[in-house]
Amino acid sequence: MSDHINVPPSAEGIAASAQAAQKGKGLPPVHLWNPPFCGDLDMEIKRDGTWFYQGTPIGRQPLVRLFSTILKREGDKYFLVTPVEKVGLRVVDAPFVAIDFDETPRGLTFHTNVGDVVVAGPDHPIRVTYSDAGEPSPYILVRSNLEALIDRKSFYRLADIGHHQDHDGAKWFGVTSQGSFFPLIRSADLEA
Repeated sequence: MSDHINVPPSAEGIAASAQAAQKGKGLPPVHLWNPPFCGDLDMEIKRDGTWFYQGTPIGRQPLVRLFSTILKREGDKYFLVTPVEKVGLRVVDAPFVAIDFDETPRGLTFHTNVGDVVVAGPDHPIRVTYSDAGEPSPYILVRSNLEALIDRKSFYRLADIGHHQDHDGAKWFGVTSQGSFFPLIRSADLEA
């Protein structure tokens, strides 16, 4: 008989492990951590970026930030990972929301709801998908394979600074940052 006791994962336990693993001010090296899967948490990130635990919004922003730093995506699944445990959670759309951006000499600098700051460019591309009804969903890559949904006001601001350019053999309307052009919509579809 084993002396090992199975304890169901909890948000409190994950937070304590994450705080213990934090070293310095940078992001934890979750890409190096491959602990055993411990089960799923009743945790969900809604499309608007609100984090819920057991059906209740997590109101403490420092706790949300902590969880966001240990988030990892494998395929279509999302996990909170520490050096000793890995738990699943649900993400409705993207785990982060880009809530604003600035036009800077470095390029289009995006700010997320969890405190990340990234400059759109080759390492942080912008992409847009369209629903069957034609509604756009714009995203920017924040880190690894974790994206932020660009909020509506920021997307409208991108449209205000966009321009037409040839891209992949067609004319597109999009934005440029760090020398990279990011197509938002075909020019012909914009005029239709």
